[in-house]
Amino acid sequence: MNAAPFRFALVGNPNCGKTALFNRLTGSRAKVANYAGVTVEKRIGQFLAGEQTAEIIDLPGTYSLYVASPDEQVARRVILGEMADEASPDALIAVVDATNLKLGLRLVLELKTLEIPMVLALNLADAAEHRGIRINVAELSQRLGLPVVETVAVRKSGVNALSQAMQKMVVPNATKREGIHLPDRVEDIESLYARIDQILEGCVTAPANPPRWQEVLDSLIMHPVAGLVILLTILFLMFQAVFAWASPLVDAIDGAVQWIGAQAGALLPAGILQDFVVNGLIAGTGSVLVFLPQIIILFAFILALEDSGYLPRAAFLLDRLMRGVGLSGRSFIPLLSSFACAVPGIMATRSIADPKERLITIMVAPLMTCSARLPVYALVIGAFVPKATVWGGFNLQGLTLFVLYIAGILSAAVIAWILRRNQKADDDFPLLLELPSYRWPHLYHFLMGLKERAWIFIRRVGTIILALSILLWFLATYPHAPVNATAPAIEYSFAGMLGKFMQPIFEPLGFSWQMCIALIPAMAAREVAVSALATVYAVGGGDAALGASLAHAWAWPVALAYLAWFVYAPQCLSTIAVVRRETNSAKSTALFTVYLFVLAYVGALLTRYLAS
Repeated sequence: MNAAPFRFALVGNPNCGKTALFNRLTGSRAKVANYAGVTVEKRIGQFLAGEQTAEIIDLPGTYSLYVASPDEQVARRVILGEMADEASPDALIAVVDATNLKLGLRLVLELKTLEIPMVLALNLADAAEHRGIRINVAELSQRLGLPVVETVAVRKSGVNALSQAMQKMVVPNATKREGIHLPDRVEDIESLYARIDQILEGCVTAPANPPRWQEVLDSLIMHPVAGLVILLTILFLMFQAVFAWASPLVDAIDGAVQWIGAQAGALLPAGILQDFVVNGLIAGTGSVLVFLPQIIILFAFILALEDSGYLPRAAFLLDRLMRGVGLSGRSFIPLLSSFACAVPGIMATRSIADPKERLITIMVAPLMTCSARLPVYALVIGAFVPKATVWGGFNLQGLTLFVLYIAGILSAAVIAWILRRNQKADDDFPLLLELPSYRWPHLYHFLMGLKERAWIFIRRVGTIILALSILLWFLATYPHAPVNATAPAIEYSFAGMLGKFMQPIFEPLGFSWQMCIALIPAMAAREVAVSALATVYAVGGGDAALGASLAHAWAWPVALAYLAWFVYAPQCLSTIAVVRRETNSAKSTALFTVYLFVLAYVGALLTRYLAS
């Protein structure tokens, strides 16, 4: 039986560069899972310490071991060895933002009381130097009684020195700790920070005030009026860019898909195999793949905002506004994450200490328009909204997309207010967030983030969407129409039968049986609605041809109702599953599912009525 590997835990405050350091130390030898019994993501990577292979666990960010929020509790429980079937780590890598040592050392002093071997990484050392902060590393190491290494994870600087310090800590076949006791807090916060000041005195010198340009920028970005204008402008430009910038690339991919389909059709003999390859494989996956440029542009904006230090400031800016609907600035980042995908957005709510606010944020997170809805929006908007320029240069299609996003945001605000209307004011938790220094997004990590998001989408196209496209092709092809059939062949297929069975339920919304069919596979992946529509309408000429077919088959009010359905409906089994795991409540999950479907039905019905 092989001995368990030596285990390091990477621990530190949020936004201190832990994950960048984790990537440098582990390279590509990383895997992602969840802690046993808790839906909190953990990353485990391999680290080569000479001839030994050690493991590094990237823990959720935390400011203290004496914590309240679920993600910080997980970090504490892992360190103390309280997780099921998981011993405490053999050593710790404490990562501290070198530009904010005072805040980071609070956690370091708490970790020292556990008497676990530890090395301190002063990350963002280049940013500290640029701001005029000078750190006597040797003196700091002596005062703390710890090895201290300066690192710049985004540029590999200091990573080799940190690796050498870690290798010295690795003990082959180390005896695993049964559990570690966290002593009761005997020192108040004021005394703790006074002790930190004594440690830093004489070995750290820093300018008295932040740079003048940062103060000026903060005065604009966090201004109650100008700040909101800036935020809305950023969001508006983002949605304009999704259509305007992506259009040439979308057209290029669409043309490539059509060319590949034509070549495959010419090479294969007419018959079932040709129909399967051209209309099942190529048309099904290609109709979704064409939206990759729009999704990449959306994520480019989100990643840039995350890396620049803007998001915590936006959270502070929106705190008062969000408290008016029963939430706080803590909910801002989970809700913003939900624009990419509701699953990580819901998981991000574990940073919210107030359980009532956390539950409400989970309930409204899917109303933030995720990237999976984007292909459906883009298809219907492209088919029914002309490529016109209005109001002196704004793209009309981009404006329509902006309205759909705003509809989801406003609906979330109303529902949050309804759910929290009986909450007492004294139950509110004050918002405390660290404001990181402004910085330009690092190009390497920005591109790596885009690559990761693009690969996730492409992998979905090649797995879930491909499988569902094949299934849809089968359902739309078999059984074949009888010899004396007068209606289109698809009406005699399994898909046609299913669509006609559902159609009476959705008839008040104006949905045809073809539109109903697309709603079923979209529960597994919303993007599949596009390939489903391409299959049931028997369109193989690319996204433009499908749009033209829909424009001919659907009435304008029905198209708007279809968009309204996708704004609200919980068309995602993964989201429903993560709500069940995060809330650990079947009742809450049922309420979540039912209220969103009812909202979608009523919203689509009212939209069709008003548009008519």
